[in-house]
Amino acid sequence: MGLIGFLIIGLIAGWLAGKIMRGGGFGVLGDLVVGVVGAFIGGFVFRALGLFPGAGILPSLIVATIGAIILLFLIRLVKRA
Repeated sequence: MGLIGFLIIGLIAGWLAGKIMRGGGFGVLGDLVVGVVGAFIGGFVFRALGLFPGAGILPSLIVATIGAIILLFLIRLVKRA
């Protein structure tokens, strides 16, 4: 997947995670950052658990969204503290 595809997946994953977690969004740029960082987190978590969802757009989107949800959860924990 190229850089543009990676950024598009990140943007969609960040937006989805914001909708799933409910709360104020971070705007387009913030959602992109959350999605891209979430993709790295999701990839790390899935590899650490020994799970390999496969290649393609849908598995990549699922992994990135799960990672973005984890990231949003952590951000909200820090904001409360």
